[in-house]
Amino acid sequence: MTQTRERNSTTCATSAAQPSTSLAAKPQQRGLRQKQETRTRLLEAALRLMARNGMEGVAINEITEAADVGFGSFYNHFASKEAIYAALVERIFEEYADMLDLIACDLPDPAEVIAVAVRHTLRRASREPLWGHFLIREGFSARALSHTLGRRLLRDTQRGIAGKRFFVADPFIGFLSLKGTLLAAIAAELHLAPPGGDVPEEFGVRGEHFAERMAAAVLEMLGLERAEANKIARRPLPEMERQGKDGRPKLPTVPKDPVVTRESAGCARECVRA
Repeated sequence: MTQTRERNSTTCATSAAQPSTSLAAKPQQRGLRQKQETRTRLLEAALRLMARNGMEGVAINEITEAADVGFGSFYNHFASKEAIYAALVERIFEEYADMLDLIACDLPDPAEVIAVAVRHTLRRASREPLWGHFLIREGFSARALSHTLGRRLLRDTQRGIAGKRFFVADPFIGFLSLKGTLLAAIAAELHLAPPGGDVPEEFGVRGEHFAERMAAAVLEMLGLERAEANKIARRPLPEMERQGKDGRPKLPTVPKDPVVTRESAGCARECVRA
């Protein structure tokens, strides 16, 4: 009995001497959470400023002031203004392009791939005006062709031409026309008919079928007959994955390589190969 009490006493003493692992972990978890919150605030501030003024028109101190964090805190998260811009592009363009790719894996018709991309892009820009403004700003910048979203649009256009689905004499000019039309459509939604605006209805800028009308127009530019373009543009729209708490789509693991193959349109494995 005495030995048992001694063992229990020793165990209690040892336990008291060693702090609880869960208690010790809480400050660390809180620190990580605060760090992530600061990073998010910096990204959101940079997005607001760069959507309006472009990357070149924004200074780091403007970002930190808008985020309400210390100037030095910026460098705990990003090495430069170019680094936070790259993070924004990753968040805004790359993930969205990945999701479009996953949807397109189940679409055997290159025309529907383009139509779905146009419709989803216009709908998202309408739901998230800041996203749309940033897309317009960067879509017309000298960096536009380096974005994965632009490269994938060019890739899908070229595949449709190679497969005799699209009929465009100059693939690159066709791509530029497509991209310019899409960006102009986003601008029309955001600038000509903002919520509560008084644009005459005959312009038809807003409305339930604006995205479908634009998708049909794009397909006509690529050589499809009007009747077929309208039919494809009004097919059931594949849904994106449900969104996470931050409002962005929840994405499965996909590569960042912009030249993901999709030779077999119905094979998701080729789109998300390791």
